[in-house]
Amino acid sequence: MKAAIIGYGEQGRSSLEYWQKKGYEITVCDQNPQIEVPPGVSTQVGVTYLHDLSDFDLIVRSPSVHPSVLYDALQDHQEAKEKITSNTNEFFNVCPAPIIGVTGTKGKGTTSTLIAKILEKSGKKVHLGGNIGTPPLDLLKQAISPDDIVVLELANFQLIDMKSSPKIAVCLMITEEHLDWHNNFFEYIDSKRQIFKHQDHDNIAIYNANNVYSTEIASSSRAHNKISYDVPAEDKAPENTEGVYLDGHHIKFGEHKVCSTKDIKLPGRHNIENVCAAIAATWDLIGHNKHAVKKVLKNFTGLPHRLEKVAEINDVTFIDDSFGTNPATAIVALRSFRQPKIIIVGGSEKGISYQPLVDEIVKQNVKHVVAIGETGPAILELLKNAPGGNIITHTSLNATKTMDEIISSATEKATNGDVILLSTASASFDMFKDYKDRGDQFKVAVKRLAQQ
Repeated sequence: MKAAIIGYGEQGRSSLEYWQKKGYEITVCDQNPQIEVPPGVSTQVGVTYLHDLSDFDLIVRSPSVHPSVLYDALQDHQEAKEKITSNTNEFFNVCPAPIIGVTGTKGKGTTSTLIAKILEKSGKKVHLGGNIGTPPLDLLKQAISPDDIVVLELANFQLIDMKSSPKIAVCLMITEEHLDWHNNFFEYIDSKRQIFKHQDHDNIAIYNANNVYSTEIASSSRAHNKISYDVPAEDKAPENTEGVYLDGHHIKFGEHKVCSTKDIKLPGRHNIENVCAAIAATWDLIGHNKHAVKKVLKNFTGLPHRLEKVAEINDVTFIDDSFGTNPATAIVALRSFRQPKIIIVGGSEKGISYQPLVDEIVKQNVKHVVAIGETGPAILELLKNAPGGNIITHTSLNATKTMDEIISSATEKATNGDVILLSTASASFDMFKDYKDRGDQFKVAVKRLAQQ
């Protein structure tokens, strides 16, 4: 049997190892002609990497490759349906334990981690993976048993051609994202829909009652048990009180008081939503153990590059939110701090409108905007034309500038009590390897500044 691994990133390498052990003759297909594969593995690289796919019995799609690319290469759509699979699809086929899957535009990693930690604190054996780090098939190396629980962070790239859904499916907030990869926003939403679409009656569907897209796609689930979570705007009462909801300073599940917002160390109202989603997913599994929930919340301060406090220098706070790669996440970041803010925005283009971000910048206590990279000039142009935008000072730095120069530009405008916020609302690939590299360079530059 012959298998083609399409795309040789982390999940491609995981897929190679898995299907090689199953006895398949493997060919790795990748646009990059410089890939390095293990000895004895064939390659098909460069512009011809998708040639003659019909010669293979199995085609394993990596998340970076849009399914339509493979359908176009095969032409016969029935053949494509029969042959194409993925690391995640195969894991759902063979995993012996129940799976909790989490998707949404942002918050997936934080919510998945909270779910795993709450379950572990209650004595469960948990396996955490997916988009958050460990490829699903690599989790099998951990000797998963039927009594364990698997928690997967599932991005649109993995969900788009899923043939199964998790036993407990969680959908967080959905906003415009990855429109450079999807044909349109509707396709992006539909990719998220797959987390619910294949559920059975005895499964559980959890959705964000404050987000119209999350609510709508949850209706695709056949699960009888649909649980909403509701974090209303400040000073407003929750509309959905059967599921998990914020009531004043208390998070409740129905009539049960689970915890207080004072227990949560994560900054920002959006993280209250993430906590509510995690409670909805775990509450019955942990036997309503509110003490386990509180212990986790009091000790979990978040994942790297997500509103991460880097340092406080001369009473100026530096925040790394490099993971925020779209306007919606930058808006959330702005709302998380009441202090005067200097925000660093811009990066590589993703086909998304920046008008909502500019509108929020004008509303929020923003004193200066440092615009960087490809999208920086467009954001500044919108700011100049926005009502009230002309009173906010700004600096424009092109993609050749270093992080030290970016930090220097921000600190020149900072005074005591300010927040310098790296939340670019853009991807990073015009100036950095990825969002992690951008955030790491920000941290290094801030530490250098502290030593001066």
